[in-house]
Amino acid sequence: MIHVSEFLRSLNSMFANLFDQPDWRNLVDICILALLVYQVIKLVRNTRAKTLFKGIAIILVMTWVSDLLQLSAVNWLLQQVVNMGILLIVIVFQPELRRALDQLGRSQWTRQMFSGSKKHEVRQIERSVAEIVTALTNMSRKRIGALIVFERNTGLGDVVESGTMVNADISDPLIENIFEPNTPLHDGAMVIRNGRIVAAACILQLSDDYSISRELGTRHRAALGITEATDAVSLIVSEETGIISMARDGKLTRYMDGKSLTILLTEIMSPQRERSALMSTVSEQLEAVSARFGDKGEEDAHE
Repeated sequence: MIHVSEFLRSLNSMFANLFDQPDWRNLVDICILALLVYQVIKLVRNTRAKTLFKGIAIILVMTWVSDLLQLSAVNWLLQQVVNMGILLIVIVFQPELRRALDQLGRSQWTRQMFSGSKKHEVRQIERSVAEIVTALTNMSRKRIGALIVFERNTGLGDVVESGTMVNADISDPLIENIFEPNTPLHDGAMVIRNGRIVAAACILQLSDDYSISRELGTRHRAALGITEATDAVSLIVSEETGIISMARDGKLTRYMDGKSLTILLTEIMSPQRERSALMSTVSEQLEAVSARFGDKGEEDAHE
């Protein structure tokens, strides 16, 4: 059984020492305790255990007050209630506790501690790149128009605010579902930041370059516009032809295939320290795409 009275006396002693004899250890104790309480509140905030924890908190406060006032009988009774209540929590809320422990095990901090941040980061980038490439190639085959903007060093907060917040992990079904015609979020740009889809149906300013071919619609002009004003990179799927294009630094590269998309996205989504090593590979790949479709792409983009 848990000795609640000893626990409460330890808390009283800790707080008393903090004010009477300040020590850095007491401050560390309080900070850790506050962090634990905050994490528990986050875990039960949207579960049915929320109301139960409120009741337990009230009983704990009453137990502390009764111990402070030396109300022995009331304090003993409340301690028994607390002891039984903890056992009931484990039994009744077993699914919620299992889910909370699962979330703790799948947290980014835990994964980095046990599997190594570098290895996990590489796997996460590979998974995200594969999901995006699959979504783009599927939409290209079905000729579903799409516009995805990747935020880099220049913040796109104003662009994100113009759309609908999504804040979701990158996945092929989600991307395809967002750009599916006649759905609420299909018209506009999707913004990806730090490996997550942050918003969709965002409004972009169109490019003022009058040399762009008239055959290229609003989606391509918007993709070029955002790359002229920022260092963002845009990927476009043409609704009419299914051609996948990339806009970067105000320039349009068309006829992107799965291999070139994989190399490009790996470079975009890699940490800043690794981008320089990938830039030469990306440049060579884009030059190969331009050489293969250069004449046709140039005619389409600039008449």
